[in-house]
Amino acid sequence: MRTLPCPSGSVLFFSVSPHLSPPTFSMSASTQGLQLRTGSRILGNWVELLSSMRFAISLLAVICIASVIGTVVKQHEPLNNYVNKFGPFWAEVFASAHLFSVYSAWWFILILAFLVASTSLCIARQTPKIFADFRAYKENMREQSLRAFANRAEAALNEAPEQAAQRMGQTLLRSGWRVKLQSRPGPQGTGWMVAAKKGRANKIGYLAAHSAIVLICVGALLDGDLMVRAQTWFNGKQVYAGSGLIANVPAQHRISASNPTFRGNLLVTEGAGADTAILVRPDGVLLQELPFSIELKKFIVEYHASGQPKLFASDIVIHDHDSGAKRSARVEVNHPVSHRGITIYQSSFSDGGSRVKLQALPLSGARAPFEVAGVIGGSAEIGLGSERFTLEFTDLRVLNVENLAAIDGAALAAPAPTDLRRAIESRLGAGNKTVTERHLRNVGPSITYKLRDAAGQAQEFHNYMLPMEVDGLRLFMFGVRDASAEEFRYLRIPADAQDSLDDFVRLRVALADAALREQAVQRFVAVAGQSGGPQMAAALRASAARTLGLFAGAEQVNTSWPRADGQPQPVRGGLPALSVFLEANVPASERERAGAVLVQVLHGTLYELMQLSRERAALPALPRSEFTQRFMAAAVISLSDSFFYHAPVALQLKDFEHVQASVFQLARAPGQNIVYLGCLLLIIGIFAMLYVRERRVWVWLAPRGEQGAQASLALSTNRKTMESDQEFELLKSQLLHRSAADTIGG
Repeated sequence: MRTLPCPSGSVLFFSVSPHLSPPTFSMSASTQGLQLRTGSRILGNWVELLSSMRFAISLLAVICIASVIGTVVKQHEPLNNYVNKFGPFWAEVFASAHLFSVYSAWWFILILAFLVASTSLCIARQTPKIFADFRAYKENMREQSLRAFANRAEAALNEAPEQAAQRMGQTLLRSGWRVKLQSRPGPQGTGWMVAAKKGRANKIGYLAAHSAIVLICVGALLDGDLMVRAQTWFNGKQVYAGSGLIANVPAQHRISASNPTFRGNLLVTEGAGADTAILVRPDGVLLQELPFSIELKKFIVEYHASGQPKLFASDIVIHDHDSGAKRSARVEVNHPVSHRGITIYQSSFSDGGSRVKLQALPLSGARAPFEVAGVIGGSAEIGLGSERFTLEFTDLRVLNVENLAAIDGAALAAPAPTDLRRAIESRLGAGNKTVTERHLRNVGPSITYKLRDAAGQAQEFHNYMLPMEVDGLRLFMFGVRDASAEEFRYLRIPADAQDSLDDFVRLRVALADAALREQAVQRFVAVAGQSGGPQMAAALRASAARTLGLFAGAEQVNTSWPRADGQPQPVRGGLPALSVFLEANVPASERERAGAVLVQVLHGTLYELMQLSRERAALPALPRSEFTQRFMAAAVISLSDSFFYHAPVALQLKDFEHVQASVFQLARAPGQNIVYLGCLLLIIGIFAMLYVRERRVWVWLAPRGEQGAQASLALSTNRKTMESDQEFELLKSQLLHRSAADTIGG
């Protein structure tokens, strides 16, 4: 073999080979796996299946489906949430299949392990072939085989075969091809084969992409909870399902600081420190010891002008247990801090044990308001009549940014249907534009608590401290829901002239007093019945007393439609009681007129009842003004809704001493860099396979006469594109040195 002169960095091989039979050339990839030559047939079949491309693709499809499930279904939620969403039967079925914790399920980890093994075997099977293909020029291709290619051409050259081969080799080298020349003896004399290849990085893309899959899966296995599971399997660790102080949890529920990989949460209160992270498991928690403790000096929240938060940050001090060194740092969202291989992320924030004072407002009965104090995260026992309740202080939020567009009258004004331009512009433009306008407003602090009865059943409440202004009237919002999966339903109570709930509370207490209701009826009849005679006054008194009694819940009425058990549905109090009474006692043709009369009577008696309640409190009477009229109209609705509040009292936040706490996520992730490397290889591999075309060129030069040669040109590419056809035309022009009329193309 000898080397010809060529451009720097390229090599032109010249060889004489007696082998005329070409190697087998296949354009399709095999989906079969490794074929064992020895051993049992069953073992060989398993190895072939595990290393086959079809098995790896099937595993990838299963992982993709599982990932879709893990994305659609919220993971690691309380079981009650899934029961409310899917029902008891399907919630149990899905839970048994670990669909609520897909990424830590045993079958998901097992599939990842099989995918790593399968893809690794595929790489091991294909790598020798790929490297052999790197070195091979397939110069033994026969002339008859060249005529089978789609891109082929023949031409008669006025050059000797060796001279033409030298010229073509140099031309291809200058164009970036790797070239090999071969001399072959033939029946008409010595012929020359010019074999060239380009774009072999396409094969590197195959190795890079498949290696990326292995690396990403290995990184996922390392950074998953496989090591934590191993602690419970082989190291005697047990999941803790109890409650209490972290310091009192036994050692069998704690994992040492030498654990190579974990991801847990750590809550630290301002002015305090912590050194034990919580690893949440499906059936409880494990405690992860840390080689350092985190002291929270201050939690910082900054807000935009609209009241939305723009910065969450924690000023912390890291106390190293081994060296005793202290390190000050700030942890922000998307700006974590690392120490001794553990990354500290700003996850969220919470209440750190704020002290609150609540005022209980009676919504049933005649009990006077009273106060109760407690700490967020704690509980208190309160008595309401003959019943005892446990009050659980859940959360305190100092700022609440709410969208008030839905209840703001100005925001409900829509453009005219014929305003096509405005309708189109509202849907075009920046991605943050929406058809529905948003009016974000900070509505002040709120308290969340639970009332749990003696049977253990609890309702959750979310009450705002300050009233919200809606259409010129300020309303207090008291939310309630029966399950955490439900949305809060709000009782809207109007604020009085002093921006308080005092007038409404007095009116609600007076409504439960039969004697005050009787006095209010007498006052109403004295004012409204002056123009009529004694009989008219007596009828009005009876109607007013019945109306006020039905509204106050002093009398129960039954609906005409039965319940599921066939019994009539009882209705006690509020406007629904009046509606049921009208349906049962007034003909349909007269209900509208009778309803209007009852509403007037109700408003009149409640106004007199309000004046009586203020007299008992030694307060002046309410003036007859527009504000009083709007207040009383809203109070009627609130009093009616209070019968469906399903709680004897509503607790209003009166005062608080706020204490912040920061929630950190701590992760020791040795597989993170492996995943990053896998992602880089995946990008390289995809780009190499999609944008690099592997091409091979063969030119067989057979002797023709004394100084001539017959050339047969063929181009092979792994993808048939327009660029391939254009490149072939260029090669014909450069190599064959003849016009199109002298060339036979295919």
